[in-house]
Amino acid sequence: MFTRCCFRSFILFLAPGFIAISGSRAQSAQEPVKIAVDLRDVAKHLFHATLLFPVKSGPLTLVYPKWIQGEHSPTGPIVDLTGLKMRAAGQQVAWRRDDVDMYAFHLEVPEGANTLEVALDYLSPAEASGSRETPSATAQIAVLDWYLVTLYPRGPKTDDLTYVASLRLPAGWKYGTALPVAKETSDAVEFAPASLTTLIDSPVIAGAYFRTINLAPGQKPEHFVHIAADGPAALEVSPAEVQHMRQLVAETGALFGARHYRRYDFLLSLSDVMPPDGVEHHESSDDRAPEALFLDPEVLETQMDLLAHEFTHSWNGKYRRPVGLVASDYQTPLKGDLLWVYEGLTQYLGVMLAARSGFWTPERLREYLAATAAYLNDWPGRTWRDLQDTAISAQILYGAPLAGASRRRSVDYYDESTLIWLEADTIIRRETRGKKSLDDFCRKFHGGENTGPKVVSYTFEDVVAGMNEVVPYDWRGFFTERLRSHGPGAPLGGLENSGWRVVFTDIPNEHEKAEEIVTQVAGFGFSLGFDVHAPGGDQGDRILDVIPGSPADQAGLAPGMHLVAVNGRKWSPEVLRSAIQWAKDNKEPIELLAESADYYKTYRIDYHGGERNPHLEAIDGKSDVLGEIARMKAAPVSVSKTY
Repeated sequence: MFTRCCFRSFILFLAPGFIAISGSRAQSAQEPVKIAVDLRDVAKHLFHATLLFPVKSGPLTLVYPKWIQGEHSPTGPIVDLTGLKMRAAGQQVAWRRDDVDMYAFHLEVPEGANTLEVALDYLSPAEASGSRETPSATAQIAVLDWYLVTLYPRGPKTDDLTYVASLRLPAGWKYGTALPVAKETSDAVEFAPASLTTLIDSPVIAGAYFRTINLAPGQKPEHFVHIAADGPAALEVSPAEVQHMRQLVAETGALFGARHYRRYDFLLSLSDVMPPDGVEHHESSDDRAPEALFLDPEVLETQMDLLAHEFTHSWNGKYRRPVGLVASDYQTPLKGDLLWVYEGLTQYLGVMLAARSGFWTPERLREYLAATAAYLNDWPGRTWRDLQDTAISAQILYGAPLAGASRRRSVDYYDESTLIWLEADTIIRRETRGKKSLDDFCRKFHGGENTGPKVVSYTFEDVVAGMNEVVPYDWRGFFTERLRSHGPGAPLGGLENSGWRVVFTDIPNEHEKAEEIVTQVAGFGFSLGFDVHAPGGDQGDRILDVIPGSPADQAGLAPGMHLVAVNGRKWSPEVLRSAIQWAKDNKEPIELLAESADYYKTYRIDYHGGERNPHLEAIDGKSDVLGEIARMKAAPVSVSKTY
């Protein structure tokens, strides 16, 4: 059982070398900063932290991380930093928040002080909301992102600041992290000294219901998945799913040919309180999925590429990183103009790696791609906003509401870039008569020699040059046209080159069907032209978005309205689908009763096209290049029943 103990009793680890400090003459250069985090109150949504800064007397400015790598926007949750108190030389030290930069705190270190003690708390949200700051804890799980509870002196590079971290957990909890451990006792876990950059890049997952699975037994570097769940049943992972995760490790080795980490840890939280999400780190990933991930095949279908996507980021995003996303601290703004490579290429590779690893069957992969291509092809937002602007605008688009997404566009450089990189892959295969592929670019650009964590930046010119090394082509023109195009329609050339085209039938798309079950959002975008939350819950019956120019839009429906009835009958997804099918053989419009700000109105939708669900259909006379791209490339990995 963890018990309270004095921070000063922790073992002192001296940083190797000299820490260069500029801009804060009160910061000492002789010792590392020590940070102790106490998670025993996570059930109350409280993270407690104490930091000890080596200092000298004089003015000092401490800052709270603002721009977090992988978030692509200034999301440091400063609003939930609370209880901030400082002491030095036996006395309370007054601090003052900067009146322009809300993330900066100014203070005067008193004479004779060589240590500044800072105590603070972080208030983790109790439940998900529209904010990008999501819950980091439940009663049974905690995900510690160190930036949530960290301050650092303004001025030096975070690579040059050494931190020694320790952690106390609730009794009986286990944990997982890529951060090397120096010592573990009944009171605390003490980690080895690390740069502030490495510390913040190394989150910790912990929980009462916890399991660790070795994904590369007997191999170097080591790979593990640490699973923390809100209940014990969620930890039951089938041998088939373990095989898929182990195959993923093998497939990334075949794709990139090198690894750039000491070991890799998937930190997988299974909870319905924490929204599904993923954040990449160099030697680990913070992966969050519904509690029933391994219990419900529909849930698993919606999360198939999560681990593959975040794992791919270790190469594309952490090791190779756009120059605009490289910063020396967490206060410098990041530039997202190359997110169509950072996230877009990763999305494409993550999808294909999920298929190569066996998470997706070829049929389910095609259903996913059909749904992706179809919605992009329908969204009119691209007629005014090009793909490049969605990447540049990422910092404001990530927090945008669902309402109006089809007009505004979202961070759909993930999905649209998937189509673009598929097309690039098919061009390489065509130009080289199947001798080369985008895999060759990845091996050259992201692979190379095995190394520890490091950052090698790149520019647009580097991407073009790297593609030309694989096969000479007008890659500059290819990417520029697709980044700046306004359509009409999405770039579907890659699907056609790979032997497939999008068609619509009244048969449900299996991927969209799973998404509807899990998210409780019914999609009628390809027929009536809107998405609506299913009955029940706070969002029940709410129309989330209406596609401009669609039958629903022409009838007057708008986001935010609440659907009440269909043709005089209480609405449900099943009732509305029946009405759509009925209207296909009748000339009468579909009547929808909707409520908006306490006013009720009937909307008559003159639509008779029946249900339209996207699928991929093989093109006569063309070979299945998509199937070849998604084919397993590494030797099959076997898993015993006693893994």
